[in-house]
Order: sequence, then structure tokens, then C-alpha cells
Amino acid sequence: MKARELGHNSIVVGDRVSLAGDTSGTPGTLARIVRVAERTSVLRRSPDDTDPSERVVVANAQQMVIVCALADPEPKTRFLDRCLVAAYDAGLSPLLVLTKSDLAQPRKLRALYRPLDLPVLTTRQPLPAVTLSRLRSALAGRVSVLIGQSGVGKSTLVNDLIPDADRAVGTVNAVTGKGRHTSSSAIALRLPSTVRGGHPPSSPPGGWLIDTPGVRGFGLGHVAPDRVAEAFGDLADGIAGCPPGCDHLSEGCALDEWAASRHAEARLDSLRRLLRSVSGAVA
Repeated sequence: MKARELGHNSIVVGDRVSLAGDTSGTPGTLARIVRVAERTSVLRRSPDDTDPSERVVVANAQQMVIVCALADPEPKTRFLDRCLVAAYDAGLSPLLVLTKSDLAQPRKLRALYRPLDLPVLTTRQPLPAVTLSRLRSALAGRVSVLIGQSGVGKSTLVNDLIPDADRAVGTVNAVTGKGRHTSSSAIALRLPSTVRGGHPPSSPPGGWLIDTPGVRGFGLGHVAPDRVAEAFGDLADGIAGCPPGCDHLSEGCALDEWAASRHAEARLDSLRRLLRSVSGAVA
């Protein structure tokens, strides 16, 4: 329970806290949270793009693991772009995990995000031992938060990484193509220790994995338009040629010619959809 002196300040998964009382965990015992340490990072999302109010998803994460299925359900690149904007805004390192490669090839999606120089892992079921080893290495010693839409296989990945987690696995609706929510709240799970030595106490050798409920949207109402543009690093050279104060939506934007000459129209379209949505214009 939370100490009264903390007031109405919220405590979220990932917060580092100080406890007073009996911390043995024995039934019938009581411990209170008496202090919350200063957060090193905060991942936020808003109800929608025009609502500046924000909800803290997780605190003190270092890495965002964006899970995307290659099929069943089909990949939503605009959702991926939203996650990348949120990750960069929060100061988190992104890792893209493409699941269900046994159902579809990752070639096109990998090519789309290759200019961003993102680390990308591709998985299938059953998960090969070499892929599991690579995934564990990418997570070792870090606090990572899993983000993904319902049905993409987040819970399956968690169970592969942490067999004792026993996370419920859902299915995808054959009519709507949307997954069912199997996780109802965020939960922090300690990863098995695979690396020894050299890690601070706040980040144990195995690291932490924070599983979050599957979402169908990621509001960016709390992110300024210029921060949205910064997340599209593959368009940075084109943005540099824009006139001062360019909103990248109006006539005369240098990105039009630049993107056409480099076959980057799809990425420019995604940026502009996000900018229109955040500014409240028609997307």
C-alpha cells in the first residue's frame, strides 16, 4: 500500500520505491511505499492525438520492444511509427521484433525501416534456440517494455523468455483480423540471469521485461509536432532542406521533391498523417 504522505501522486510499473514495514511477503504482513525515486524515463500515451492529457505507461524503462506480426494480424506500419515517436520522445532505445515469419516474409517491412538503422529480430513458432538466444542477449541487463497490438504474439514471447510467467495467449478474430486482449495490466517480470557481473543493482544481470496490455492505438497528443518529425530520421536530410518554420504539410515543403527522388513517399505520407492528427487537422 502507499503511504498517506505521498498524496495523490501515482505509482506505476517500473517505479523504484522505498518500503517500510514487513517485506517478507508472508500472508497477513503489511509493507508501505514511503518514497518514490526520481524517474530516469517516462513512457506516456494520450487518449488520442488531440487530447494533451497523458497517461504514464511505465517508468524507468531503457528499451521499447515493439512487437509486430508479419501476418494474422497484418502489420500496421502507422502504429509502428507511433511507437517509434513515443520511444524517441521518452528517450528509449527501440527494438523491432517481427513475429510469425512462418506465415509471411519480413523482407518488405525490414526494407521499409532499414534507413532508420533499427535493430530488428524476426521470430516464428516454435521459437528456434538461436533466435531465443539473440532475443535474450538484446534484453540482458536492461529494463525493457513490450508494446504491441493485440494478437501479435507478445504473451507467447514472454512465455518463451520466462517459462514461469504463464501469460495467457489469445487468438485473432477471423472476421475482424484483430486480436483479443489477454493482458489486462502491465506487469514487470525478472528475466533469467544470463549475464554475470558488471550490472548495477537497479538492473540485475537478467534484466526486467515489462509486459503491457495489447493496444489498438497509441495517442501522441503530448508530443510536440517537431518531436514527431525528429522520429523520422530517414527523412532528416529532406527536412534539413525545408524553409525555416516549415510544418511539412503546406505547399513549398522541400520534402515533396526529396521524397519523390528517393522513393520515400510512403514514409513521408506516414509522417504527414501523424502531423495532421497531432495538430487536429484532417488526416
